[in-house]
This record gives sequence, structure tokens and C-alpha cells, in this order.
Amino acid sequence: MKKLIPFVFGSLLVFGAAACSPDVSKSSSDAPNNTNEAAQAPAPEATEAALKDAQSQVRRDQLNADIKAREERNNVLNDGKATNRSEDDLESEVRTKLEANIPNGQLTVEAEDNGTVTVAGTVTNQEQLNKIEPLAKEIKGVTTVVNKAKVGQPSS
Repeated sequence: MKKLIPFVFGSLLVFGAAACSPDVSKSSSDAPNNTNEAAQAPAPEATEAALKDAQSQVRRDQLNADIKAREERNNVLNDGKATNRSEDDLESEVRTKLEANIPNGQLTVEAEDNGTVTVAGTVTNQEQLNKIEPLAKEIKGVTTVVNKAKVGQPSS
């Protein structure tokens, strides 16, 4: 028994060392040979598919579920009040709400500690521009919305 324990530990050490040794054959053959090579742009079809996925109803449902979870967490932590909401949390929730409901919009959101939220950027039509304020006010803690967004073609 006294010889068995050192043998087992020794075997484990040898096995561990062998498993951790660098092996050139494990490296990727797809890795670039030169770090100065330019990155390949995705195919237009892949870009279009990603855009459709980002604007799908499933994605909107996911974003709205995320907002609902944040609101529930706030209710638990703040006894259902909108007090003590951080500016970053308000910005993030408003940005998520607008992203979910205004496709192709390129908007920025800034919040102040008094609940004022400023939205700037571009949307594609007047209907989307009119949706910004009511959507932002759905977020608990937002008291005032300053809408500096404009209708125009979003930059690519």
C-alpha cells in the first residue's frame, strides 16, 4: 500500500504533464500567417441576414423581456419605486426599448439623475420620430424626454 500511493500520484503527474505539453498539431490551420493581413468584410448576404435577425419579432420579444426583468428587479430592490435608478440603467433600458421598437434607427440616449432622458440621432420616418417619447416614458424612472432626433437617412 505504501508503494501504491506514490505510484498513483506519480502517474497522475506524468499524465498531467503530458496533457499540458504544447502540441503544434493542435494549432489551427486556418490561422493567418501574417498579422498584418486585412480582415475580410462579411458577404452582403450575411450582413442582410444579420440585419433581418436583429429586427425580427423574436429579437423584439427578447428585448422587451429583458426590460421587464430589469423593471421587476428594480421593483424588488426599491419597493416598487423608481428612486435610486442609476443614469446608466435608465440609458440602457431606454436604448433597448427604442432598439426593439424603432427598426433602422440610429439613436443615442443620455440620462440625467433627475430622470430626464435626451434622445438624439436619426430615424427613417416621422412615425418613428413620434414614437420616441411615449416609448421612453414607458421606462420607470423616466420623467422627461428631450427628443433631439431627426428624420433622415441613417448613415451606414
